[in-house]
Amino acid sequence: MSLFTILNGPNLNLLGQRQPEIYGYETLADVEADCRAIAEAAGHELFFAQSNREYELIDWIHEARGKSAGIVINPGAFTHTSVAILDALNAFEAPVIEVHISNIHKREVFRHHSYVSTRAEGVIAGLGIEGYGVALSHLINRFSRSS
Repeated sequence: MSLFTILNGPNLNLLGQRQPEIYGYETLADVEADCRAIAEAAGHELFFAQSNREYELIDWIHEARGKSAGIVINPGAFTHTSVAILDALNAFEAPVIEVHISNIHKREVFRHHSYVSTRAEGVIAGLGIEGYGVALSHLINRFSRSS
């Protein structure tokens, strides 16, 4: 049994309420339930968290070092601004997958750049909340092949 980490950045606590035409009506609790089911079915544990505070995301990334077999992260708006989150991810030894519910490349130009993408092994954008499950399943499969 291994631990996998899923982190969510600012405003994702409003998922299902904020701009449903972009993000849909599913909530972050729905995302967590889906991901827990995937992890548990594969015999793994999940740490799932959301914060509107950059430092908390950084602290959770630091805590994942040496404990977590991989991180799925939706940094929200920190995607486009946070060198500090990038630096924390660069200090994390296991794989990282970046997830975005919307297709950031079809949105405003400032959303096209991601600091996190320079560290992530993969980026999933535009699949709605299903992107989380795809990312987590990939990490679990990758871990199983390497174990």
